[in-house]
Amino acid sequence: MVGTRAEAPRQSLYAEVTARVIAELEQGRLPWVQPWERVGCDCTMPHNAGTGRAYTGINILILWSAVVAGGYRSQRWLTYAQALAAGGAVRKGEKGTTVCYADRFTPQDERARARDEQRDARTVAFLKRFTVFNIDQCEGLPGSYVQLLEMPPEHEMVPHADALIRASGADFRSGGSKAYYAPPFDFVAMPPRQAFPEPINWYRTALHELGHWTGHTSRLDRDQTGAYGSKAYAREELVAEMASAFTCASLSIRPTVRHANYIGAWLEVLREDERAIFRAASQASKAADYLLGFLPDDEGAP
Repeated sequence: MVGTRAEAPRQSLYAEVTARVIAELEQGRLPWVQPWERVGCDCTMPHNAGTGRAYTGINILILWSAVVAGGYRSQRWLTYAQALAAGGAVRKGEKGTTVCYADRFTPQDERARARDEQRDARTVAFLKRFTVFNIDQCEGLPGSYVQLLEMPPEHEMVPHADALIRASGADFRSGGSKAYYAPPFDFVAMPPRQAFPEPINWYRTALHELGHWTGHTSRLDRDQTGAYGSKAYAREELVAEMASAFTCASLSIRPTVRHANYIGAWLEVLREDERAIFRAASQASKAADYLLGFLPDDEGAP
């Protein structure tokens, strides 16, 4: 029988998460654009309350979804052991959220073959599951863990986005009625700001196009050769959509627009490949980190 016990959890985790994302899309909801107003939660990236480390890739979507489903007030998470180590505990009866860690290993038989054949050993990718709990599911934690963030008003968030756009050095061209990135010429075109009834949505759209801009061959080098309507085009749109959402959340910007033009194409891609959303979320995290790296030190995210 082909396959091992180690492979089963990995495959089921890909399928499980992909099925959840597909179900959201089939209902017309975008898992990477969360309705924070429903739960009164911080519009920010999920992170570990013990280490301060931000979660990345598919874990962002998993934890954002869990925040909305659970009605939690915070984006901070802990493992069971971390809650105990901090002097608190997970409340009895609380159900954790499964997140994953991607890594690679080299099987012993592959090491042996590689030595015999005098070549580099090939590694095998795997996903490791672990369970985390929102701090709202815990009790007895120190005040530094449970204190809610004070979010700055919108007019203070926008300068951070402006500073990022300026510092990126991207060729930004204003005018016309369409927003797009032109890979062959490496420029971003944006309608004027007054074309957006709600100004905050200009930033959401600009960061979407800058998400595409990160994929240029001179930067993160993603496949941007797909023609409109192709699966390659849909995959790149998925990356740019999530990159914009991750960057907006990192800057505490809450756009009100919900772009859903490509839901049909995304569903087709995800139904064919249960790992597609994992790859797209990983690439989106890298794109958002690339953009946030341009934020001047004195313009740090709130």
